[in-house]
Amino acid sequence: MSKRLKIFLNGLIFENPTLVIFLGMCPALGTTNTVENACYMSLCVLAVLVLSNIIISSIRKIVPNEVRIPVYIIIIATLVSVIDMLFHAYLSYDVYSALGSFISLIVVNCIILGRAESFASKNTVVDSIVDGVGYACGFAASIIVVALFREVVGTGCLSWAGHSVTIIPSAYVISIFASNSGAFIALGLVVALFTAVMNAIKDRKAKKLKEAK
Repeated sequence: MSKRLKIFLNGLIFENPTLVIFLGMCPALGTTNTVENACYMSLCVLAVLVLSNIIISSIRKIVPNEVRIPVYIIIIATLVSVIDMLFHAYLSYDVYSALGSFISLIVVNCIILGRAESFASKNTVVDSIVDGVGYACGFAASIIVVALFREVVGTGCLSWAGHSVTIIPSAYVISIFASNSGAFIALGLVVALFTAVMNAIKDRKAKKLKEAK
C-alpha cells in the first residue's frame, strides 16, 4: 500500500473524525436532520480542510513557531468567512438558516485545527491535500449515513431542494429520530455498527494470520 493511500484511508476509516476519535460533534449532531444539510456541511468542511491544509503546508517553514496557532486560526477563519458568504449567496434560505451557526463553528472545529497542527504543518502540500480529502471524506461519510438514517426512519421521507420522496409509510415512522435527542441515538447506533464491523475485520485478519503460522 502506498504512503498516500495510507494517509487517505487513515482519515476515511482508521481515524474517522466522527466515528473513531469523535471530533466535530456539533455539526455531526446539528446538521444531520436531513441528508441535504449533511451534504452541504460536508462540502463546507471539505473546502475549508483541504484549502487550509494547502496554505498551512505552503507556509510552514516561514511561520514562527511561537505564533503558529493564531496564524492557523486566522487562515481557517478567513476561509470559513468566504465559504459562508458563498453559501449565503447561493443556497436556499431554509438550508442556509439550518447551517448558518454551524458554518461559523468550523473556525474552532477540532478536525480542521487538528489536521493543520499535527499534519499540514509538518508535511508536503500534496500529502496535506490527501490528508485533508481523507479526513473530509471520513467526516462526510459518517454524517451523511447518520442523516440518511435519521431522515428516513424519523420522517419516512427523503427530501432535496423542496422535493420529497416517501420511503417508509407514516405509520412506521419513529419520530424521535427527527428530534435533537434522536441525533445522539442515531449517532450511537452508527458508531456501534462501525465499531462492530471494524472489530470483525480485525478478528478475521488475526485468525488468518494465526492459521498461516
